[in-house]
Amino acid sequence: MPAQRAQQPVLEVHGIRKEFPGVLALDGVDFRLFPGEVHALMGENGAGKSTLIKVLTGVYESDGGEVVLDGRTVHISGPLQAQLAGISTVYQEVNLCPNLSVAENIFIGREPRRFGLIHWSELRRRAAELVADLDLDIDVTAPLNSYSIAVQQLVAIVRAVDVSAKVLILDEPTSSLDRDEVRQLFAVMRRLRDQGVAILFVSHFLDQIYEICDRMTILRNGRLEGEYLTSELRQVDLVARMIGGELASLEELSGSTRREPAAPAGTTPFLRADGLARKGAIEPYDLTIRPGEVVGLAGLLGSGRTEAARLLFGADHSTQGSVRIEGADATLRTPRAAISYGIAFCSENRKTEGLVGELTVRENIILALQAARGWTRPLSRTKQDEIALRWIRALDIRPDNPEALVRNLSGGNQQKVLLARWLITDPKLLILDEPTRGIDIGAKAEIQKLVAKLAGDGMSVLFISAELEEVLRLSHRVGVLRDRRLVAKLPNDGSLTPERIMTTIASGAQS
Repeated sequence: MPAQRAQQPVLEVHGIRKEFPGVLALDGVDFRLFPGEVHALMGENGAGKSTLIKVLTGVYESDGGEVVLDGRTVHISGPLQAQLAGISTVYQEVNLCPNLSVAENIFIGREPRRFGLIHWSELRRRAAELVADLDLDIDVTAPLNSYSIAVQQLVAIVRAVDVSAKVLILDEPTSSLDRDEVRQLFAVMRRLRDQGVAILFVSHFLDQIYEICDRMTILRNGRLEGEYLTSELRQVDLVARMIGGELASLEELSGSTRREPAAPAGTTPFLRADGLARKGAIEPYDLTIRPGEVVGLAGLLGSGRTEAARLLFGADHSTQGSVRIEGADATLRTPRAAISYGIAFCSENRKTEGLVGELTVRENIILALQAARGWTRPLSRTKQDEIALRWIRALDIRPDNPEALVRNLSGGNQQKVLLARWLITDPKLLILDEPTRGIDIGAKAEIQKLVAKLAGDGMSVLFISAELEEVLRLSHRVGVLRDRRLVAKLPNDGSLTPERIMTTIASGAQS
């Protein structure tokens, strides 16, 4: 790292403590952020990363400790005060107005005025200058929704830097970006770093952390584990510090990245799709999934992975093609119909399409089973408690309180709640769409081991992930998608590599 250590930190926290009912989220945490650096905040889900960010941005008020900005103790009572103090945050979900122009989004609430009216030419001129300063090729007069999510994030960063140019917090900004978009984002981050902006970067992609970050702070179980120069901490040591005793579990899982055939080729598939398609969403595709088999779907964002899966669950209607379940014709027009055939679906959007944040862990777990029984046959409270506690223990959901609101759980534990909901219905086919996205390494290892066990017990699994190593680790066969077409079906026989899958995606044909 350059000369940051010789400078005064722009932001410090000393002994920060934050407690929720039954959960000590931050326990005396210290943290430093210097001007002109990219600093990673690392830790498992539940380690306290999100809580610390919310304390820094005024969403939460700490229960102890102090925040020091530019050498002065400050009390940040809300996001607006944080912005006025020089701290801005850009989240994974862009919080802008898509129907307004890029320029309007950059200056919304701060528009230059003349004679009491918005000075439109000045607004566009200043917006164009800000965009040009970061070497971005964006038409500031175009509607924001005419650009990709990646560009919208860059617009959010332009706005954040113009509002307050001291500290920029980027919370999982790359989760929905492809490689080229990540490179563009990193170019902007480096430019801002060189201008003296202090950047706090949160990501679960370790390679990205080592590519862009100068230093890192690691939290574990709400406490500070340590602060390190990125160049001096090996990835395996980072993992060990993040997950502690769970490292052996992860290494055990990672040691086996090739799968033996789940069932003989002649075994009757649980599900067979022939020419299944939805106009404008996914081109006709064929797919078979046998009992005890994990079939992976790989492809870039927008390749059609999710669209293919939604047809199999009846979440979207197919416009052509047919499906057979255990050798018999099946009609999958609704999720209820799919559930009746023994199909379960964990959506990639667990917060909007999966969990109900205002309900408890218990209430979320029993939702699918109650829906399958019908609301005229309600589960007794005693039965609900029994089911919830059994699956909380089985999946090690933390905290182990069935009455905790699910919105207060970490991402990894929320994912476990969603898995528990479907596993209690005893499905024959489990569709998992990005089940480990945005969760920590320890929880990721647990979920991968669970998927392997379920398949070993005879369950069929359709596994979708943007992480090719993860797909290879778990899948018996891999379907590769590109431009909403299934372009190849590859056996995971020991010769399949991430490079071969990427070549298939790039060429659009089996390599």
